[in-house]
Amino acid sequence: MLSQKDMEYNMLMAHRQFISGLEKSLDMLKDDIDDVEGISEDCTDEWCKSREDFLDYLHKSIYAISEPRWAGREDSQKIHELRGRIKGLYVHFTEAKA
Repeated sequence: MLSQKDMEYNMLMAHRQFISGLEKSLDMLKDDIDDVEGISEDCTDEWCKSREDFLDYLHKSIYAISEPRWAGREDSQKIHELRGRIKGLYVHFTEAKA
């Protein structure tokens, strides 16, 4: 049977893995937006809609994260940084879309 510390450790590792996955998703979306920025034509309605939907999904996911009580300061900082990055991506997306 797992002890309380073991369960907290397992939950913390799962939390960190989830945060890492969100970071990778933000990186991929930023690269995708960067790619379309170089194209002289306006983005297609389909492309814009799908990216905007994905941005909304990531935004909801990031802001729905509750910080585990056993998480350290660096874990809280990561969540704070992700929230800042998603706001920046919204701005970047709006500029690329225009």
